[in-house]
Amino acid sequence: MPEETSQRMDRLESHLAHIEHQVEQLNGVVIEQGKLLDRLKKEVQRQSTAMQTLELERIKSNAQKPPHYQ
Repeated sequence: MPEETSQRMDRLESHLAHIEHQVEQLNGVVIEQGKLLDRLKKEVQRQSTAMQTLELERIKSNAQKPPHYQ
């Protein structure tokens, strides 16, 4: 019986080590995805700001001055 218990403990320890390794790998993936998400958010904000600036410039260039200003 002690031999069987020892084998079971060895299998459990092996499975636990495997699961811990998987958790570490998944944590690394989550961290990298978080960094990518932050970069993408910054890029979207930059693009949005650039588009707003271009739209304002377009509106200003299309706005006609009243006749008394010409």
